[in-house]
Amino acid sequence: MALETAFVSVLAASLAGLVLSVAIERWMTPRPLLARPWASWALHGGLWLLADAILTLILGRPRFAAAAVSAFLLMLVLVNNAKVKALREPFVFQDYEYFTDAILHPRLYIPFLGWWKFLGAAAGFVLAVTIGLWGEAAPARRFAWSGQLGGIVVTFAGSMLLLLAGNRKTLPLIFEPVRDVCALGLLASLWRYAQEESAPLAVASPFGFLPAGRPEGDLPHLVAVQSESFFDPRSLYPGIRPEVLAGFDRLRADSAAHGKLKVPAWGANTVRTEFAFLSGIGEDRLGVHRFNPYHAVAAGCDVPSLASCLKRLGYRTVCIHPYPASFYQRDRVYPRLDFDVFLDLRAFDDSMRLGPYIGDAAVADKIGTVLSEAHGPVFIFAITMENHGPLHLERVAPSDIDELYTKPPPSGCDDLTIYLRHLRNADRMISKLRLTLEQCEHPANLCWFGDHVPIMPKVYEIFGAPHGEVEYVFWAKRRAGCPEERRIHAHDLALDWLRVAGVVPGDPSGYCPASK
Repeated sequence: MALETAFVSVLAASLAGLVLSVAIERWMTPRPLLARPWASWALHGGLWLLADAILTLILGRPRFAAAAVSAFLLMLVLVNNAKVKALREPFVFQDYEYFTDAILHPRLYIPFLGWWKFLGAAAGFVLAVTIGLWGEAAPARRFAWSGQLGGIVVTFAGSMLLLLAGNRKTLPLIFEPVRDVCALGLLASLWRYAQEESAPLAVASPFGFLPAGRPEGDLPHLVAVQSESFFDPRSLYPGIRPEVLAGFDRLRADSAAHGKLKVPAWGANTVRTEFAFLSGIGEDRLGVHRFNPYHAVAAGCDVPSLASCLKRLGYRTVCIHPYPASFYQRDRVYPRLDFDVFLDLRAFDDSMRLGPYIGDAAVADKIGTVLSEAHGPVFIFAITMENHGPLHLERVAPSDIDELYTKPPPSGCDDLTIYLRHLRNADRMISKLRLTLEQCEHPANLCWFGDHVPIMPKVYEIFGAPHGEVEYVFWAKRRAGCPEERRIHAHDLALDWLRVAGVVPGDPSGYCPASK
């Protein structure tokens, strides 16, 4: 039986696309090494050929299928490069939600890729589909073994052999994306991270081992605020007015403890810091789950948390986050972490927006309402949104320069100005919360911290990038000031706070003993 032209066309298009995939990968930042393990090349080839075979079977147009798979790989490279520029981290498998989230929450994602790149990619996709569907006709005998179907079977068989060969020996990972991508290449690293995703999150939390005994006296209200992109930027540029963070400075001066907080995130990925605070588990113990631990929790993994610990002591546990509850699957995660109530965007209205998101003042008011309605000790965990980027989509007001700076910043610092405008509102939230807690008849403690530094690449090019640490403060109502300053990790923050507040036994090293 003679092989038909359609058979050869499938193989030719597949091989040409495979060669092109190597060239496309060379556009990546960071650029993967060509001298990589043979198994990673086998995985690269197997994954590309598998996608090409499936698409060719569906479409019946091999050149179009090869072009479409190549276009998808190019899109991955562009998304990767945008992520590296904004977040200093390559694209990993656990970022797959970017694509659905970009549709549901386009303002949070597409601007970092660039609207022109996004529109250009969309136009290119439409053009490719048009050319592919009408510029290449499907052969008359698509399903002949000597024709197109035979070529597809050969391509599919080749992909399976390469995947089997690539998986014979498990490629090692260190879960540092820059090094893993450079060592294995984009497709092989995505494959290996996907394999590791199925591993259970079987890591012990310190909150599962705390004694169940209740301390003597009244349990204080506990309010923790994870403030969006909060850090002290005054070290970046001395022309920033000190009073931008006047309330924070007063809180820090009267605090039980304060200092720099090492967080497992840069610019975004709030849930990494969030999970570290709530679970007490360091990222170095999470394996691949460090990139989005909420995937494992939403899938059914039970993790003792700060909320479950406090609930055992008799606290009512409340989370407040003025954004859709489904984002990061928080609507599934927070019940599993033992929060009694989750107040999301539906607990607010559009009049409370300040910029594109719900303002910090509205979150402070919501915290005050929960406290005023409490009939016993309550733990409130608030995650703010006001200072969430993309900052460059907002505009600098004429009055901002005089109100925020003693000396105007250099050109190209609009992002910093917009950030400071919202940071000043976070500072006002601190003052409002402090007054609320001081007027509360019940003992009360506040933990304030940032989740990560903001995304401001142009500003960092001018002034230099910060190390990535943020600020934290422990403050207690009617407590004599004896502040200690110390650097700690995000996964140690909650347990140290409980010890300072006297809720659990023990004194954290370096701190003044909590008042009794």
